[in-house]
Amino acid sequence: MEGTFEGYASLFNRQDMGRDVVLPGAFRSSIAKRGAGGVRMLFQHDPAMPIGVWQRLYEDARGLFVRGRIMTEVAKGREVLSLMRAGALDGLSIGFRAEEGARDRRTGVRRLKAIDLWEISIVTFPMLPEARVSKVKVSAAPRRLPTEREFERWLTQDAGFTRSQARAVMRSGLKGLDPMRDAGESPAMQQVLATRFAEAARLIRTSNGRSSL
Repeated sequence: MEGTFEGYASLFNRQDMGRDVVLPGAFRSSIAKRGAGGVRMLFQHDPAMPIGVWQRLYEDARGLFVRGRIMTEVAKGREVLSLMRAGALDGLSIGFRAEEGARDRRTGVRRLKAIDLWEISIVTFPMLPEARVSKVKVSAAPRRLPTEREFERWLTQDAGFTRSQARAVMRSGLKGLDPMRDAGESPAMQQVLATRFAEAARLIRTSNGRSSL
């Protein structure tokens, strides 16, 4: 589905830049209580900027795996998805309340045993650098017919027609070239024109079937 992506929002036993370490099992109670639908998807931890929904959250041996869908009907969602596809934005960060944990007085590291997870954000710089989007679904571009300007450009630049020939083809198809043939073009030139027309048709088919990457 358009806008779907996945990755890890948190990794176990890794110290983040705030000196927090999440322990395995820390999310279990919160996920059971809230479910994926009870955890908000935000942009840059801004509560005024929800951009999608989480479809699946679960712990595995590595950390907190997430799968979500950005709402492309929302302007900010379209911007974020475009940046994600380009590789310019791929950080994930959790918003939570610590329910159970202890801080080491010597090192200052806090080990979190239980977390009340209330949001996961797509961010530029995640607190845990390894928490990243790993896959973004890319949909095929919708098929569409070329505009008149695009068609004329293909005929003249790619298929080799003159501008007058291109306009004749646009008006009446291949039959539009009949007056030019009647005006004394050689059979060889007629064959060239037919070949160019076939090439233009191939280019249109290729363009309509091209997928976005």
